[in-house]
Amino acid sequence: MANGHAAGARSHVAWGVVTDQPVSELLQRAAEGDRVAWRSIVDRYHRLVWSVIRGYRLDSSAAEDVFQTVWQRLIENCGRIRDPERLPGWLATTTRNEALRVLRHQKRQIPSEFEYDVADRLAGSVDDSLVESETQRAALVAFGRLPDDAQVLLRLFCSDPPLDYQTISELSGRPVGSLGPTRARILDKLRTLIDEEMEGRAR
Repeated sequence: MANGHAAGARSHVAWGVVTDQPVSELLQRAAEGDRVAWRSIVDRYHRLVWSVIRGYRLDSSAAEDVFQTVWQRLIENCGRIRDPERLPGWLATTTRNEALRVLRHQKRQIPSEFEYDVADRLAGSVDDSLVESETQRAALVAFGRLPDDAQVLLRLFCSDPPLDYQTISELSGRPVGSLGPTRARILDKLRTLIDEEMEGRAR
């Protein structure tokens, strides 16, 4: 059944599956081998998975591998997810972990001569970009300290191409009217976390 599910994930764009069934019911049916339920889940959340993958700037082949692996992980675990309503956060976390795994593997494949060459060519600009790099690293660490559902919401707002509020509402499980205020609160929290990171690095 897993092969059939994975094949379904590859053809997600053509399905056009529309369902208003609760995700808990879809997960249960998918765990029992219901292909329609499985396709409905992938159709509902594939944009979320891609929005996370794009943040890691993988090449197209690696990105597709991560996409497939995420859905394979869900196939293996869809009957064991304790809180189905938090599925977006589970998917975002799993996608992030798989993308990082691929990046670590790619780094191990880079010849040392290439690494030295890149370092030599970039050496002259290191001092100029140091402050910006430190800020970016602090922002990444701070982002990782946010709750999974907050990370999911910010990623959806940063999707390329942009998603409309109704789509973000469906993917995040939040009412449309709450999206703006919730995003503002999360951004305030993120700014606070970035400031904390920067202060810690300055000590």
